[in-house]
Amino acid sequence: MANLFQSVRGFNDVLPADAAAWQQLQRIAGEVFAAYGYGEIRLPLLEHTALFKRSIGEVTDIVEKEMFSFEDREGDSLTLRPEGTASCVRAGLEHGLLHNQQQRLWYAGPMFRHERPQAGRYRQFHQLGLECYGIAGADADVEAIAVAARLLKRLGLSGLTLELNSLGGADTRARYRAALIGFLQKHEAALDADSKRRMHSNPLRVLDSKSPETQKVLADAPSILDVFDDAARAHFDGVQQGLADLGIAYRVNARLVRGLDYYTSTVFEWTTTQLGAQGTVLAGGRYDGLVEQLGGTPTPAVGWACGVERLLLLQKALGVPTDRGDAHVYFCWLGEAAQREARKLAEQLRDAIPGLRLVLHAGGGKLAAQLKRADKSGAALALIVGDAEIEARTVQVKSLREGAPRAGTEAPAAPEFVAWQELAGRLAGLVRR
Repeated sequence: MANLFQSVRGFNDVLPADAAAWQQLQRIAGEVFAAYGYGEIRLPLLEHTALFKRSIGEVTDIVEKEMFSFEDREGDSLTLRPEGTASCVRAGLEHGLLHNQQQRLWYAGPMFRHERPQAGRYRQFHQLGLECYGIAGADADVEAIAVAARLLKRLGLSGLTLELNSLGGADTRARYRAALIGFLQKHEAALDADSKRRMHSNPLRVLDSKSPETQKVLADAPSILDVFDDAARAHFDGVQQGLADLGIAYRVNARLVRGLDYYTSTVFEWTTTQLGAQGTVLAGGRYDGLVEQLGGTPTPAVGWACGVERLLLLQKALGVPTDRGDAHVYFCWLGEAAQREARKLAEQLRDAIPGLRLVLHAGGGKLAAQLKRADKSGAALALIVGDAEIEARTVQVKSLREGAPRAGTEAPAAPEFVAWQELAGRLAGLVRR
């Protein structure tokens, strides 16, 4: 019989076999953020559409083509959040977190963009993001990048390239905008349709064009580094010096821009060659004008975001071991009296060993069938109790992993007999700390 319903295109289920790796990734991220003093903020999925139009920019792919927007029953235009920074600024202003304060915040959760679904890019996708407010110096940029570097390292991700650029301040951008428009006008015939349309309204976005023909033209375009004023140069030099002090390798890419209009000064991306076209793993930069643009006082800010699905894909491509969520222990029993004792002992073990994954067999059956279930659960050990073990207050402990013959083979491993009071100590090492 065919399934009556299927998930909406681009909106994916995460099944138990994969969810453990998600949980592991977010646990590691939370530890890394806490190590730098960043606190978690939880943001709503829905915002007023105007928030994203005003912050991201109306002449961007996200606002023009990708947002899930609709009118509610009161006639308000609402949007499923396509990114987290605008929501974070809105929350900071609404709750008085940003005025004359320094704030280090992080968030995690689903975002929504109506894109063509492909590996690592879905219509509902999940991000981890970091935002730092109230620090104008290059040290905040360096710290944000250092947090990202530590996260990627903790996740076992290697072979990444950090690309770095600066968009300068408002004066720098104005000078570069004029120079770039002048260059593009001379080569307008060779540009793709989107670039022609954006040439005057948002010329920096042309630098991010995916058209090979346009990229050939841009090879000779002026560089923003050539129009820096002293302040922009000093800030960018400070970022580079800070990264050098920490031993974080980078490559200056004068063509690097971000797809959101609010970025100023430092921008950066970590890229990989392991995921095909989806090469950007983590990206961000400074956005000093956004808080004021959304109604607050001028507030320096820097942040970044990364896609959880893409991080998991990269872990898989690199062969990084991840948590599969397997049970540590499978508890088998033979007879009603043994079942009752096993149930009580299982609860005592869970109390004694936080984090222990212990599956208590249910449904009866012969020992051979129970051991097959134990093996299928991925557990490292099987515990077995019957009438004799209850009488002696012992448990049979049978190894199922780490090179021992598995249950059901012709030469099963001989079980040990362990006293109940010693069992917690024997099992504690199974739990990953």
